[in-house]
Amino acid sequence: MIPPTDFAFPPMSATYQLLEIVGTSNVSSDDAIRNGIRKVSGPSRQIEWFQVEETRGQVKEGQVAQFQVTLKVGIRLEDGPQNPVSSHR
Repeated sequence: MIPPTDFAFPPMSATYQLLEIVGTSNVSSDDAIRNGIRKVSGPSRQIEWFQVEETRGQVKEGQVAQFQVTLKVGIRLEDGPQNPVSSHR
């Protein structure tokens, strides 16, 4: 079978900054993830992925009081004045 010719992969030459954060929530671990991503997101950061490293929580009086999720977040670095990429010679 011949693969379709109209499918092309984008160029894969990007550099990422890795940031470790802990998102928290009193509702759920999913909400803790969303809260953490929301906190570090912004117009100057191009967050492209996250990875859950650890899930834990706090218990008070026999009930789950807080969800805590440790995340690694991949922030794409752009070439340009703010994040210059230097060449080593």
